[in-house]
Amino acid sequence: MNTIATYSHQPWNKGKLVGQKAPLRLRDIWAIRVRLQIADKTRDLALFDLAIDSKLRACDLTRLRVRDVAHGKHVASRAIVMQKKTQRPVQFEITEQTRTALETWMHRAQLRSEDYLFPSRLHASEHLSTRQYARIVKAWVKVIGLDPAMYGTHTMRRTKASLIYRRTKNLRAVQLLLGHTKLESTVRYLGIEIDDALEMAEQTEV
Repeated sequence: MNTIATYSHQPWNKGKLVGQKAPLRLRDIWAIRVRLQIADKTRDLALFDLAIDSKLRACDLTRLRVRDVAHGKHVASRAIVMQKKTQRPVQFEITEQTRTALETWMHRAQLRSEDYLFPSRLHASEHLSTRQYARIVKAWVKVIGLDPAMYGTHTMRRTKASLIYRRTKNLRAVQLLLGHTKLESTVRYLGIEIDDALEMAEQTEV
């Protein structure tokens, strides 16, 4: 008699109160980047820079293959990825700094076009898992003196989007960059209503 094993996978945050993770400030970005450069952590530097640029969810970032961002040995200035959650494509820019970091990592790791961009160091997985990625992000923020409880993988997704919104106030542009189907999702995701309200209140003297 054949039996089929079924496994019910529950989200790690089911039943837990999980607040929005704060985005990094520019000085935080540079503090982490400099430490990774000094420590010669080529993989982490490439992962960090691409996470900031791409604004991808952890599940999409960790599943990237070399061919998704590069043509041969050269990383493209733009890439397009099909999102796992929405099954909709999202496009993102890859800055020169990130391209350099990625090319250095690809060369050092001797990655081929079909390889995962961030292979797992564990035998059980082909690529970096979202759980491993979350631990790496916690280590990044901890090393520059930030509270790891306040930051997570969504920090990386929100950081550049928040900076772009603050600079331009263009919600539609940020919606497209994040790959959200509804503008309301972008408003909630950035937490901008309460932030903008507080900012206006701070600038109003009575």
